[in-house]
Amino acid sequence: MTDTPAPSSDGLAEADDQAVAEKPHAWAELAPEQFRLLRLAPLQVDRDTGARPLRFVQLGRVARHSRELSLLRLTIDLPGQRVRKEQNVLEVWLDHRLKEARFGPEKGLQIEPANRGLGRFLLAQGIAWARQSCAHYSVEGGALPAKDALSEGARIRRDQCLQAQGFSVEYLDPLQLKARYGAPRVGALHADWHSEKVQVVNLLDAANMLQQADQNLREQDVTIRKLEERINRFRREDGSLRFTITCLIAFCIFQAGLLIWIATR
Repeated sequence: MTDTPAPSSDGLAEADDQAVAEKPHAWAELAPEQFRLLRLAPLQVDRDTGARPLRFVQLGRVARHSRELSLLRLTIDLPGQRVRKEQNVLEVWLDHRLKEARFGPEKGLQIEPANRGLGRFLLAQGIAWARQSCAHYSVEGGALPAKDALSEGARIRRDQCLQAQGFSVEYLDPLQLKARYGAPRVGALHADWHSEKVQVVNLLDAANMLQQADQNLREQDVTIRKLEERINRFRREDGSLRFTITCLIAFCIFQAGLLIWIATR
């Protein structure tokens, strides 16, 4: 009977380190605590992304601070539509020990609906938050996922979005499949976005919009009711005219028959 060798202390230490590294941060699953309403302006139909009608979406926000780290997580919720967990999420991590800012998630910023200005809006919100007290922090760059550049149009939109916010995009191969983004510091980034595409609607404006929509519906109901009354009146008049015309035709036929009878006698 053989004895099973006991694991070495070095192996246990490496396993513990790996477990700690794989363990998600306590803030990794924070749910949004503040909510805002966003209005996505109607835009012309795009050849790649299709129709872009008027839409309203919800912006969720949660922030945490400690002596070592700060976190801002922004999420976009679509009414009546579910998206994958990794979609519509932007995270900004501030490492106060290294004085470094990291924009995530690691798999890249995936936005649905695409090509509506939401990517720039989320980046602008994250940059504005980081610039409040950490404008001198350096920015940790990273690799851009190749799936974001499956088409030429998608690649151009991604690069333009990053460059408009102050990030630099560098390609590592001639085919422009492998790319990295970066920036010197947080203060060099821009906190503006296409405000004509994405508008933040405050509570009072939302209430006024609902009130105006309700008033428009009431006015349309009155207009529809009046039109239905006119249509019903026209139908009654049309029925009377049809009866009159039928009677006249019958009388004419009778008169014609009577004249023929008199003429043939």
